[in-house]
Amino acid sequence: MGLTKQYLRYVSSAVFGVIGSQKANIAYVTLRGGERGRYVAVAACEHVFIWDVRKGEKVLILQGLKHEVTFICASPDGVHVAVGYEDGAVRIFSLISRESNVSFNGHKSAVSVMNFDNLGARLVTGSKDTDVIVWDMINECGLYRLRGHKDAVTQALFLSDRNLLITCSKDSFVKWWDLDTQHCFKTLVGHRSEVWGLVLLNQERRLLTGSADSELRAWDVDFLQEEKAAGEPKVKKGKTLLDDEDDEAENVEDDDEERILRCKKVGSILREARDRVVSLTTDAKARILVCHGNDSVMEVFTVLSDDELQKKRSKKLKKAKKKMNKTEETAEPEVEMTLKDEIVRLTNIKASGKIRSVDCLSCAGAELKVALLLQNNTVETYSLKSSEQKPTANKTARLTLGGHRTDVRTLSFSSDNMAVLSASGDTVKVWNRSTLQVVRTMACEYALCSLFVPGDRQIVLGTKSGKLQIFELASGSLLETVEAHSGAVWSLCLSPDQRGLITGSADKTVKFWEFELAKDQGSAQKRLTMKHTRTLQLEEDVLCVRFSPDHRLLAASLLDCTVKVFYTDTLKFFLSLYGHKLPVLCLDISHDSTIIATGSADRNVKIWGLDFGDCHRSMFAHDDSVMYLQFVPKTHLFFTAGKDKKIKQWDADKFELIQTLEGHHREVWCLSVSPNGDHLVTASHDKSLRLWERTREPIILEEEREMEREAEFEESMAKEEMPVVPGETRGEAAPAGKKTVETVKAAERIMEALEIFKEENRKLEEHRYACGHEGKQLPLPKPNPILVAFGNVSPTRYVLDVIKKVRSSELEVSLLVLPFPYVPELLKLFNTYIQQGLEVELICRCLFFLLKIHFGQISSNQMLLSVINELRTNTLHKVQEIRDLMGFNKAALQFLQREIESKEDVMFFAEATGRLQEKKRRRRKRERAILTIA
Repeated sequence: MGLTKQYLRYVSSAVFGVIGSQKANIAYVTLRGGERGRYVAVAACEHVFIWDVRKGEKVLILQGLKHEVTFICASPDGVHVAVGYEDGAVRIFSLISRESNVSFNGHKSAVSVMNFDNLGARLVTGSKDTDVIVWDMINECGLYRLRGHKDAVTQALFLSDRNLLITCSKDSFVKWWDLDTQHCFKTLVGHRSEVWGLVLLNQERRLLTGSADSELRAWDVDFLQEEKAAGEPKVKKGKTLLDDEDDEAENVEDDDEERILRCKKVGSILREARDRVVSLTTDAKARILVCHGNDSVMEVFTVLSDDELQKKRSKKLKKAKKKMNKTEETAEPEVEMTLKDEIVRLTNIKASGKIRSVDCLSCAGAELKVALLLQNNTVETYSLKSSEQKPTANKTARLTLGGHRTDVRTLSFSSDNMAVLSASGDTVKVWNRSTLQVVRTMACEYALCSLFVPGDRQIVLGTKSGKLQIFELASGSLLETVEAHSGAVWSLCLSPDQRGLITGSADKTVKFWEFELAKDQGSAQKRLTMKHTRTLQLEEDVLCVRFSPDHRLLAASLLDCTVKVFYTDTLKFFLSLYGHKLPVLCLDISHDSTIIATGSADRNVKIWGLDFGDCHRSMFAHDDSVMYLQFVPKTHLFFTAGKDKKIKQWDADKFELIQTLEGHHREVWCLSVSPNGDHLVTASHDKSLRLWERTREPIILEEEREMEREAEFEESMAKEEMPVVPGETRGEAAPAGKKTVETVKAAERIMEALEIFKEENRKLEEHRYACGHEGKQLPLPKPNPILVAFGNVSPTRYVLDVIKKVRSSELEVSLLVLPFPYVPELLKLFNTYIQQGLEVELICRCLFFLLKIHFGQISSNQMLLSVINELRTNTLHKVQEIRDLMGFNKAALQFLQREIESKEDVMFFAEATGRLQEKKRRRRKRERAILTIA
């Protein structure tokens, strides 16, 4: 048997060059010991970066897995951050441990919005799949799924004092949900197009919604329970002879909606922008309102409090009285307070680019801090004094150093493998490969190709305008700009003797250049320049040029889909490679000058022999255009980058796909392999640069194909519908979780544990029967190896341990997947656990869920009725015991609190804040009652 060829695996090493991804929002976070407003969290592809805006440094990375981040939400206590992903998953990260121990899977597509309640005990998530899910943060499980919207959910907010939820969507509706009964009791239909955002103001008595026009609509919210408590009599509308049955039905529906609250449109505020609202947000106290559209202007409003409104009203009243005294009128003047009096425009903040997302924070001394995520991969922060009459916003920070403003179109490695060059539409940056820090940033024209000059002291860029720019790295200065071509310079290639380079351009020429040292006129020192030596005129635009490593041949790909090969010394035509259906965008020649590989916009890669120009193999490489191709030095392996977001490694001898590198979330424009082949750097439309590192781990191709098939299976499983609970119709409320690979595996583990339990019971019964039949003591049967591995646990305990290990958020769905034949055995085990007082809360949760979904089958089974009766007795008794114990403990703690308070003459903080809130609530009720009487 011959030796098989060994390939080494490339793995993702780092993501850099991205400051903030455009798919997600920006959010202020607080780190331990840090001041408020200093740290912001932004998405960076699948990760979350936390930046210190004062120092301009990345202080924390919350590591993602595979899918792109779509929403970030910080918890009220500042300890946790909820991160929503493109596949619908939600992970909760701790800012202290930097790890995620809690994850929720319920949505089928990208999470579009998330919000915590006031205590941080519940999390609401909305998605593009139109569902809204409420999650229990303490129990780490889903509470319920709310269905009703017909398009992507754009905002979801808990009310602070009531168990209500308000959501809006692109379907133009705003819905109010009663979380006690999990149904939508009111739908606002005043919008003509998508509702992109909503906020609650004035102690949640004013609702403001932003749509696809320049109008912010305002709605008054009246809570009817409070009106009844304040003693306001409800006027019942009498039925007249003119009312028909339809009107009566409408009245009944209105009464049903208005049992909880009344919501009525009271006006609107006009924004200066004419496009849709992108972000609409407030600070924590809802005193400052911030909104923006698709442009670079953010509008800031202040919301006046009741006291401020009263002062404003009294001022208006005084003016009106003075006016009346002049005109000698006797009637009492009437002063009406409009919406413009309540919500006053403070200022506009003009950012340096289009705004993608905004977050604001009120600090001490009426200072407002605003963080902006811009669409050009930049984060800016501003501060302003909201108490001033005409406040001006001061820019406090701008994070730009860590990335490019536009897409990176060209990459190069230095000859010592230590520096990486990346160039975009306006800047060129040189990075240290080991630290991923920016070494130099230089302004340039729109760069399309680049390379390091031998010696790594200078770099050359080919630009869209046809120029060649030479930069010196030590000083970061532009040495010279050469007017090289009349069209875009699409390709550069260093000559094998390292004395010059060639350029291929859209002006249908290939030009040869030699490096020279010329005396600088300003100083006597010599500087690098380039001298034009020869020109090769062609019939079509040149897209890519390459020297063969032996310096014998020159290959140029043209716009007519062919590749022409010429002799370097005489520039005579040698070969024409034709077969691609669309232009060849990239090509490369192997180190031994025997193979040329070409990648085209027709999605194919072709491998040719350079001796006769015969096509060895044509391979379908990517699902979209092949953008870049490069051989690994001293091998016949090469990498391709495509618009399908993937990078692939191929073997040019065996014509096999070796490895697919997935990580980028948009089109991959270019790549570069380091001279020693140990590293690969890639650039994408998602603004990120990725470094890939060659490991010592070998790749077995059969295993790679098997892993790909498993990944396909998992994706298809994720798209499957949830099992339907028998006897239930699709309603507004549904279970929160969804069927995933993890839930299926958890169900399989429970089934396996039950099978082991049954097998061990059967062995014990046979042992007892044998002992009784033969009349002598026989040795006990050997336990299952799995039970021995877990420390000789009993079979019943092993089943409980398996159930405990199932994630809390996946428990219900795992039990739903479990086949019914396993349920009777499980119910008997539950009875045993409850009798022994083991994990009573968990067992009750499983028990109630199984009874709910299998009620018909359980109640019709005579064998199970006795088990259910016993379970009912034992469960009630055990739960009563636990409740009594908790009540006793609570009473003891309250007693200790009273003792400490009386001895130390202090009041506990929670108690003090509770009393203060109660006082405020009473005062508001009193003021409302006085207003109604007046």
